Amino acid sequence: MKRVFGKKKAPGPPPPTLDQASQGLGKRSDGLDIKIAGLEKELNGYKKKLKTANPSAKRQLQKRAMDVLKRKRMYENQRDQILGQQFNMDQASFGIESAKATVESVAAMKAASVELKVALKKDLNIDDVDDLADDMEELMYDMNEINEAMGRNFATPDDITDADLEAELDMLGDELEEEEGEEMPSYLQESLPSNPTGVPQGKVE
Repeated sequence: MKRVFGKKKAPGPPPPTLDQASQGLGKRSDGLDIKIAGLEKELNGYKKKLKTANPSAKRQLQKRAMDVLKRKRMYENQRDQILGQQFNMDQASFGIESAKATVESVAAMKAASVELKVALKKDLNIDDVDDLADDMEELMYDMNEINEAMGRNFATPDDITDADLEAELDMLGDELEEEEGEEMPSYLQESLPSNPTGVPQGKVE
């Protein structure tokens, strides 16, 4: 059977991940940057020589400078393509990581939802919570009535109004004036003027 169909092909190495591929492209881009920098330096040298070269040597220098510039442009194009590929890979890697994070978040929310439902059914009952709220409301009402009763002034009857108290104060004022008048004998009250106007006369010698 092996001779007819051949041996089964052995599995090759696993493909690189997006991060590994992106790192490889980054290294290639760095290598191209080094080449471009070298060509830029070489091109600047030709530019300086062209300023002082004679006409015959100038043509030769211009040809070499053009070759250097073509290679520089070619490397720059290759670098830009590599950077574009690296950007796409990074975007794809970011999308994969975001999708994984979303899946994990959804799974965690589902698990939390199940636990919450179990806790509500097992440990909590909405009717019990309503009854507890009603009991607390009744207790608070009773406590308010108790506090009002404890803070009541027991010495003052409830049927006495402010008008009654003011009338009683007026009567007390009249009684005090009458008592002050009774303390002085009546004959003194008649002989003494209310407001003396004369000055006492001295003894004539």
